[in-house]
Amino acid sequence: MKGKYTYVVWVQYLGFRYSGWQRQPGQKTIEGMIRKTLKFIRPGETFKILGASRTDARVSAFKMAFQLITSEELNGRMAVFMGELNENLPPDIRILQIEEGREGLNIIKDANKKEYVYFFSFGPKNHPFCAPFMANFQGDLDLDLMKETALLFEGAHYFHNFTAQLQVGKKVFRKVAFCRITENEELSASFFPEKSYVLTVRGDGFMRYQIRMMMGALVLVGKGEVDPGLIERALLKEEEIRIPFIAPSSGLFLKNLELI
Repeated sequence: MKGKYTYVVWVQYLGFRYSGWQRQPGQKTIEGMIRKTLKFIRPGETFKILGASRTDARVSAFKMAFQLITSEELNGRMAVFMGELNENLPPDIRILQIEEGREGLNIIKDANKKEYVYFFSFGPKNHPFCAPFMANFQGDLDLDLMKETALLFEGAHYFHNFTAQLQVGKKVFRKVAFCRITENEELSASFFPEKSYVLTVRGDGFMRYQIRMMMGALVLVGKGEVDPGLIERALLKEEEIRIPFIAPSSGLFLKNLELI
């Protein structure tokens, strides 16, 4: 690309009606919608997009970033450019900030310290309007046992049993800095249930479906279908244990990430 200029674009979105972040043929995605909007407001301009995280279908983000490489310099008109983007993007995607990228930036490698939150409730079925924001598990859950079990994920472990489509050579030994279940005080709406909860997970990076499979395992513990000891063994290198439940995607949000 002639005359490359690099920018970091911070974005938030509700992923409920999208097939994830990454552009896919014949699918409506966050990246695809952003590309379509860029082509509309900057016809004839060449650009490249690299996402700092590849959220799955129906997963949302409070704060995510992508690297925008353009053939045109934006210095002096970033605010105007951001305004044009927000004016033309659909209402479930919003640009938060645009800043100049440092030399040598590779946002895929340089994104670390990611924080995810998973909102959920249990008991009676939720109001239908909750569907984009919160998973609902009907029936009772032993929340105290789930909270205790969540602590097992903290630290450095082998997470090969907590990912889908494990590839040869994939780094599975990863560190989870924080994993706790608390009452939800972050997200509220008049149609939310009286009580709801949030699983918060922080780490340098996660594999595909890892958070959802961790949440799924905790739900099975809460239902009494899986013993916490099984979760502990599943984090050992030599163990091959199938986690039979992946939590729904619509309760998962990328809350934040940092760039080194």
